Amino acid sequence: MRKLRSGSDKIKSLEESMLKNKVILASSTQLGRGDEQLGENVLETFFTLLKQREDLPKAVFCMNSGVYLMTDESFVSVHLKELEEKGVNILACKTCVDHYGLQEKITVGEISTMGDFINLAAQHEVLTIS
Repeated sequence: MRKLRSGSDKIKSLEESMLKNKVILASSTQLGRGDEQLGENVLETFFTLLKQREDLPKAVFCMNSGVYLMTDESFVSVHLKELEEKGVNILACKTCVDHYGLQEKITVGEISTMGDFINLAAQHEVLTIS
């Protein structure tokens, strides 16, 4: 049987500021394709681990169904609140929020514009998770 290794040895050797000044683009309520529940769990794990890092991203921008992550309907919202408390900008695409009728349900971050995302993307590397 093959021994499972964690990547922590490799990760420790990487630069500590790998995520600093990056923008995370979340465009879905799950990470990956396939089983929906698994995808939601994997996305929650991503944000659970992200908030524990010292090198936090500049912003998390949510678009399409990813704006649901910023509502209390999502388990991820608690992690986004903690990231916001640590200084990470949590932003939602206004067009997407309007499309889903979530104007009154956004409980973390702020509603922003695609123009703001374009400005962020022009200044910072974007890491897309979907």
